[in-house]
Amino acid sequence: MTGLTTHVLDTALGIPAKGMMIDLFRINEEVKEYIRTVRTNADGRIDGGPILSGEDFRKGTYELLFHAGAYLRMTGLKLSDPLFLDLIPIRFGISEVAGHYHVPLLISPYGYSTYRGS
Repeated sequence: MTGLTTHVLDTALGIPAKGMMIDLFRINEEVKEYIRTVRTNADGRIDGGPILSGEDFRKGTYELLFHAGAYLRMTGLKLSDPLFLDLIPIRFGISEVAGHYHVPLLISPYGYSTYRGS
């Protein structure tokens, strides 16, 4: 498989992060070019295949903007005001157009992590 995928897991609740909105941007000389907005399904993944694929999947710098605050508010957890984490930008590079880039997010109200998955 080629393209860009993601998966969001809520480590505080131990469940997939259902309903999180994610914006995708291409970065051109520090200018953000909006590509699309997606929302996670019940498994914390995106329905309909890769977020970015085909001719649109090209070498460059990209950013996934995870709307973590809105998701965390939906969980019913007791949260700080203002939230410690709200919008989480993850900027990364795609250098292999024949590759698969999986950028997962592990989220809790006070921390997150990511990595290049498979």
